[in-house]
Amino acid sequence: MEYFLSVLSDVDIVIHNVTIPMYTVSLLILAAAAAGVYLIAVNVFLPILNTFIRRTNATVADALSSSKLLRRAFHLIPATILAVGLPVIMGDAGEREALGLAPKALGLYYVLIGLAIFDALLSATRNIFDKDNERYKKVGLTGALQALKIVGLIVAVILAVSILAGKSPVYFLSGLGAFTAILMLIFRDPILGLVAGVQLSAMDLVRKGDWVDIPKHGADGTVVDITLTTVKVSNWDKTFTAIPAYELVANSFKNWRGMFESGGRRIKRSIRFSARSVRFLTDEEIQNLRKIKLIEKYIVEKTAEICNYNEAEFSEEDLCMQTNGRRLTNIGTYRAYCDAYLRHHPGINQDMMIMVRQLQPTELGLPLEIYAFTSDVMWVGHENTQSNIFDHFISIVPEFGLEMYQR
Repeated sequence: MEYFLSVLSDVDIVIHNVTIPMYTVSLLILAAAAAGVYLIAVNVFLPILNTFIRRTNATVADALSSSKLLRRAFHLIPATILAVGLPVIMGDAGEREALGLAPKALGLYYVLIGLAIFDALLSATRNIFDKDNERYKKVGLTGALQALKIVGLIVAVILAVSILAGKSPVYFLSGLGAFTAILMLIFRDPILGLVAGVQLSAMDLVRKGDWVDIPKHGADGTVVDITLTTVKVSNWDKTFTAIPAYELVANSFKNWRGMFESGGRRIKRSIRFSARSVRFLTDEEIQNLRKIKLIEKYIVEKTAEICNYNEAEFSEEDLCMQTNGRRLTNIGTYRAYCDAYLRHHPGINQDMMIMVRQLQPTELGLPLEIYAFTSDVMWVGHENTQSNIFDHFISIVPEFGLEMYQR
């Protein structure tokens, strides 16, 4: 090839009394050869390579295909042919002067190909991350990849300018200090987003798929995308909210991921009773409540404990007054029943806290708070379990001689 080009460059062609320098013809032949080799490589070898990669790893093949990485990489073939052939064609000084723009154009072509390949490589990495999201769920790549794309673009621009000016890239890099303020102004959001992305990833504050609540921006839903500058949230009403990434670091927000990973979703709800209905249980009521299997053991043990205490501390005459001694109350027995019911309920996570407690009485009655965690962390299942439990608790209130408060 080099010999053929060198022979052609020594001969001129005359057409209709117009002399065409042979190095021009050689350049056209070289360009045609480069284009031909590229078309053959893309239409013959690229499909074969794609098939081989697909048989090896379908995920990687899909990522490479969607990002067009291999197709862009094949542009290096004609560029290499031109790089080898141009020095042969530009033999003497006159031809080097005539074709002075060709090496610069080739250099710009190399920079453009390099930038395209770098961009496709980062896109392929992003596609692999999205395909295998469960495996790489904790890795926040999107913001970092977009930052690298910006860095790649800046480097490509510096190399292109250095090629056109015929000076070393170091010359232009040394002058970047004067443009720092301008760069900070132009790339303010990307820089802040990059720093925020690193912090979010390092501290594992938010991931794609997390349910977040950000009242300041009216966002309450699932994170569907995290980019260099924004976090996109799909709200429960099917609207979308775009939030600057650095806002998640600068301000507080609630991430519900811990709840999903814990295996329990909290119930914290109160039943309000009329204070006038709270009283001591009679012996007859105690005997009736002993028939309830869930609190039978509680009533037997509690009754024996109270009798032993009263016999030791008070005389029979003293116990004639209800203010003396200890007695079972309807609200206390009801509270014991609710606690036992929760500890035997299949929908309650028994490994997490279970508590039934009284809150401070107010003008709206005496609140009895149920604090527990359902095993189903999904919204619909959680609400169904919670509703079924409170349906039961409210329905059995009259059995304990209590009245719910309502204004």
